[in-house]
Amino acid sequence: MTATGIRIAVDIGGTFTDIEILDAATGQIHQMKTPSTPSDPSIGLITGIQEASRRFGFSLDQVQYLLHGTTIATNAVLERKLPLGAVVTTAGFEDVMQIGRHGRTDVYAITASPAAPLVKRRLCFGLPERIGADGRIITALDDRAVAFLAGKLRESGVKSVAVCFLNAYANACHERRTGEILRELLPGVAISLSSDISPELREYERMSTTVLNALLVPVVQTYTDRLAAKLNSEVPQTQVYLVQSNGGVCGLTKAGREPARLLLSGPSGGAAAAKRLSAELDEPNLVAVDMGGTSFDVSVVHDGSVSMVNEGEVDGLPVRLPMIEMRTIGAGGGSIAWVDDGGRLRIGPHSAGAEPGPACYGRGGQRLTVTDANLLLGRLDGSSFMGGEMGLDRAAAARAAEDVAGKLGLSVDQTAAGVIAVTNSSLATAIRLSLFEKGMDPEDFALLSFGGAGGVHACEVAEELGMGKVIFPAHASTLSAWGILWSDITHDLSATQIGLFADLAPQMAQRAQNLAAEANRLLAEDGVRPQDCAFAWAVDLRYAGQAFDLRVPLDWADFSPAGVANATAAFHALHRQRFSYDEPSVLVEVVALRLTAIGRLAKPAPAPGDAATPGAAPHTRPVHGRGGAVDTPIWSREAIGAAPVPGPAVIEETYTATYLPAGWTISAHASGALIATRAATH
Repeated sequence: MTATGIRIAVDIGGTFTDIEILDAATGQIHQMKTPSTPSDPSIGLITGIQEASRRFGFSLDQVQYLLHGTTIATNAVLERKLPLGAVVTTAGFEDVMQIGRHGRTDVYAITASPAAPLVKRRLCFGLPERIGADGRIITALDDRAVAFLAGKLRESGVKSVAVCFLNAYANACHERRTGEILRELLPGVAISLSSDISPELREYERMSTTVLNALLVPVVQTYTDRLAAKLNSEVPQTQVYLVQSNGGVCGLTKAGREPARLLLSGPSGGAAAAKRLSAELDEPNLVAVDMGGTSFDVSVVHDGSVSMVNEGEVDGLPVRLPMIEMRTIGAGGGSIAWVDDGGRLRIGPHSAGAEPGPACYGRGGQRLTVTDANLLLGRLDGSSFMGGEMGLDRAAAARAAEDVAGKLGLSVDQTAAGVIAVTNSSLATAIRLSLFEKGMDPEDFALLSFGGAGGVHACEVAEELGMGKVIFPAHASTLSAWGILWSDITHDLSATQIGLFADLAPQMAQRAQNLAAEANRLLAEDGVRPQDCAFAWAVDLRYAGQAFDLRVPLDWADFSPAGVANATAAFHALHRQRFSYDEPSVLVEVVALRLTAIGRLAKPAPAPGDAATPGAAPHTRPVHGRGGAVDTPIWSREAIGAAPVPGPAVIEETYTATYLPAGWTISAHASGALIATRAATH
């Protein structure tokens, strides 16, 4: 990046598109929001960049990097807006997608309701070939059979084909040959190979991931082509990168080829921001919660590191790719309040979204949402919302609440308070699950609250969890975009190797050399200089006989006896933390070797934030707390200094607001963050 370059990070959400702009010449960072355009997200992106250019005084030809988090892949899966696709697999295994796994997510349901396969059984084809688990060729692939199958695929009209042979993770030669033939005979059809996308054991998860990737290729490539065309005309000098589920970024070419890596693109920016803030604030243990208009995302920073997993899930479909560990529930400012058949107040998961939005937006929405409830309780100010650019209609919110209030037999204010209480309980439950499943205690963590809707809920949620500190970072409402701003190019590579860890150490060392060579090749293609490259290693380990494994980070690829002993000890400790026991006398097996290759992008130093100008709260208004409406001081964020301000209080800023209940105090940190602490209770 040159001395005058502009770096822009964009996080497109269901309701708003968040934008962060870093000016390398001055180090200044600016933020803004613009309404999302669900019909074509690129419209909102381009509109936002153009508005930012006018507002902050830079020309579009100064933009050198555009880092873009997107939900285009996730939404296509959730809405099942996917092209017709086919599966090609080893003969005899055509039913893998239909069989799936027989795990039950709802143990109390009378009947199981697995996710519907993305590919119909009639489009799952088998080829006579077989690779052994050790990589030996048992039955050779017949090129003529592949060519004959290509004709059947052409007749079926499929737009995507996922090739997933049994044990291809051990030897990919049959998949690669099949891919060559299909690409030659089926021009214009997207072909994805499991050995390229997810070269790992567990055939159902590997096939699910490959199918998702194949079906998403036409969707994402259409979007990236449209985006590239608009950017070439509007922002011609920029380099465009898309955010991946692992928190890193990749170029448009890789995104179009491997779109399954984008399935958690947007939320991963918030987790990356939490990791950076953990170091800046000297808070090694953080629960990062991102509450926007549509969803509530939870990620955990423990001992300064963000939790990574080898497999995630989208709408019940497994995705076996490295990704930041995230728990997402349908609870945001736009979540709709409703009364079920049992007379219980429920919140979400349905959302009013950006169009029409909550009733108070005045765009035609008529159903009560969480944002409407906060407005009715005085926690939001209808005249200053979005910096005063978007007024809120309190009367419309009250009309929406009357319908729900009538069904509950409550007043409008009681109903609004109930909406907030039920929402806070749901948010606290999501956080508990994220920590308890790792053997962690909420009281050992601080809550990092961000997203446009999070500030008015965070302290009450922390109270419910027994947490004593809540951090509201600078740029809280656009923090996911701020996290994306500092992203680096990232490639995930893996090699499956199953057996006793100590016995396979020599083979692991050779695999590490091969992965490092491939990583260097990929980073060189991205134009990354050798001095800007970094490697992060990990192994998947398990006790002999276990069916699951744990990811154990390594300082470096050391498979000497001492290195193996250190990794084994780390596995025992992680197993004890996660499951409350370990078995040092049981032999440890290795399942896979993993390498994260990082290409660091140039990052100018940000300028220090403006110092606070402490003063008195300029005015008060009635705000509903635990005991009803109380005349509450209203502060601007800039007026909060080092001296603690007691609750109850509301702190307002351009794109969000914070509600501080009684029993809490809040003060400014040198980083620009606001830190709220709860009085000790006995």
